[in-house]
Amino acid sequence: MTTANADLNIGGLIDAIEPGKLYRSAIEEIAESVEPIIAENESYRKARVFERLLIPDRVIRFRVEWVNDDGGVELNFGWRIEHCNAMGPYKGGLRFHPTVDEDTLHFLAYEQCFKNALTGQPIGGGKGGSNFDPKGRSDNEVMRFCQAFMRELHRHIGASVDVPAGDIGVGGREIGYLYGQYMKITKQRDGVLSGKPMGLGGLHGRTEATGYGAVTFVEQMLKHRSEKIDGKRVAISGAGNVALYAAELAHQKDAQVVSLSDSGGTLICEKGFSEEQIKELIDFKENQRGRLKDWEGDGCEFFREDKPWSHVDHDVALPCATQHEIEKDDAKVIADRGCLFVAEGANMPCTHGARKMFHDRGVTFGPGKAANAGGVATSCFEMHQNAAHDAWPKERSLEKLNEVMLHIHEECVEHAPKENGIVNYGAGADRAGFVKLADAIVAMGV
Repeated sequence: MTTANADLNIGGLIDAIEPGKLYRSAIEEIAESVEPIIAENESYRKARVFERLLIPDRVIRFRVEWVNDDGGVELNFGWRIEHCNAMGPYKGGLRFHPTVDEDTLHFLAYEQCFKNALTGQPIGGGKGGSNFDPKGRSDNEVMRFCQAFMRELHRHIGASVDVPAGDIGVGGREIGYLYGQYMKITKQRDGVLSGKPMGLGGLHGRTEATGYGAVTFVEQMLKHRSEKIDGKRVAISGAGNVALYAAELAHQKDAQVVSLSDSGGTLICEKGFSEEQIKELIDFKENQRGRLKDWEGDGCEFFREDKPWSHVDHDVALPCATQHEIEKDDAKVIADRGCLFVAEGANMPCTHGARKMFHDRGVTFGPGKAANAGGVATSCFEMHQNAAHDAWPKERSLEKLNEVMLHIHEECVEHAPKENGIVNYGAGADRAGFVKLADAIVAMGV
């Protein structure tokens, strides 16, 4: 432990709050990055900013009771972690997936605070969800679950208090059901959820935003090293809307998208997916809710392994599936395949060991709190739109998204240490977000 960390007793405090594995990894990464900032700033030390950011404002846990199509009662856990509202209302997605637990949500809420601060928008950080699995459920079962979930959640959220959005397992269908129940209970139509269907006040361009934002960020990483994205071979993991729309924009920028993946395996297209194939895949995954193993396309081959990195050479890797999908050995494979740029389209898909491997191998790495921030930025635009009772055209949303992603890249470069001409975007993002949060916390007092 360094002297600054010892003075702050970071290790002791981390142990005292007993974080789980994921939450601890996020805390330790931030601690390593921001230690020099804290050491140089007496006001941050006096206000104990780092410690105050470790402990959420509140953790809300509740039981969700609902009835399945057979008339049986089912039970799930529900959570909302409101981590820090120093910069604005709590903002972060709801995740419905059987792996959701409190440790996962602590980690995601903590990361969300830094990501949201980087956007420059007036939003705090939070996260929530349930261990409910919408996969294989009927629309009516999903609706009944969402209604039961909102019957508990509604008392904790509000347009200027906490504004949830979607995440894994929570798309436009689920948000629509949640918002419908919220309006019935509260008699309010105040835009308390983002990612809503268009008829309920949704924002044009929100669906594409996270994937588009990730591609825009990696394009800036390339430009900073006097490279271009056109002609680059881009390997993408995942097949949700982040991965699919990252593929769409990368293709529009004349890159070759060579992979997508889901929990069943990896789809490889050595020559690069065509525009028509990407459109077909978007419809197949988003509307038909199909599996990649069942999709057929010319020049494509399916492998029953959910990590694409070992199957194809690539210049750019965009992990867009889930947290900690890339471990140290995967990172070595990615570097061995000739990849020089990695940008996280999901929330921390790379472990600490993987990030170190990229650093050691000279691979430029863009962290999720920067590259993945396009979604929450446009969620904030949806809040602006709803508050003004306005309707933004898609062009305005995407133009503003582009501005935000360029701003985030500039912030990362400004705050990042540089070694051998390579920008340490991970430390730059951590430091830029931390300074914004710390200044707000100091200004608020205690």
